Amino acid sequence: MSHRPDPAAVWFGILLRQFPELHQELAPSRGARPLGGGHSGRPTAPAAPIRLFVSDTIRDITDGVVELEEAVCEKLRLPRPPRGTVPDRLGRLVALLDRVAERPVLADHVRGEARRMARRCSLALGDAESPVRVGGRCPHCDSVSLRVFPHRETVLCVNPGCRCATSDCGCRTDAAHRHAWARAEWQDLAETTAGDLAELTSAQDGVRPGPEGLHRLGSKGAGAR
Repeated sequence: MSHRPDPAAVWFGILLRQFPELHQELAPSRGARPLGGGHSGRPTAPAAPIRLFVSDTIRDITDGVVELEEAVCEKLRLPRPPRGTVPDRLGRLVALLDRVAERPVLADHVRGEARRMARRCSLALGDAESPVRVGGRCPHCDSVSLRVFPHRETVLCVNPGCRCATSDCGCRTDAAHRHAWARAEWQDLAETTAGDLAELTSAQDGVRPGPEGLHRLGSKGAGAR
């Protein structure tokens, strides 16, 4: 019996923890002066400007969660969901994941949307992308230097000395060049390196195997603040 968590549940969990922090980012700082508080009687701008990209992220995630829950209920032939906050709706979506999993196309859509919104939330809060080390050796330099970059859906060889046998490859002229494999190439990469395709996709989806089970990627992205 597999104990691997549903990746969508992992991403929804990140959203549940981090979405409230977006509102905290918009709260005025303690040193901000209210509008109209200047000695001249004219309105004065707050000390910290409104972070419009955070506001846009809140609106995007709110709309996305509403649309996703309504779409899931429609596909599962459930009544239209009642109104609720983003955390309310996320909780209801998590409760439906077992039923969603029975429909592969719907499950893929839910997983993709959950990942997209969680990443946007994390990036709006300033979290950096955390590369994940995976097994196998680089087919060019034979070092254990393969990393999955989840936001880019790319595997890179991070060995600065990596050189391949192709005469016109950029690695021969550019010290910053890194060999990369897009997600569509991961099957071939796994076969070439005798690696594990499941490990690559698990890292991309936000969980990876470890000595104590499955762990979310990144310190901040996992809600460890």
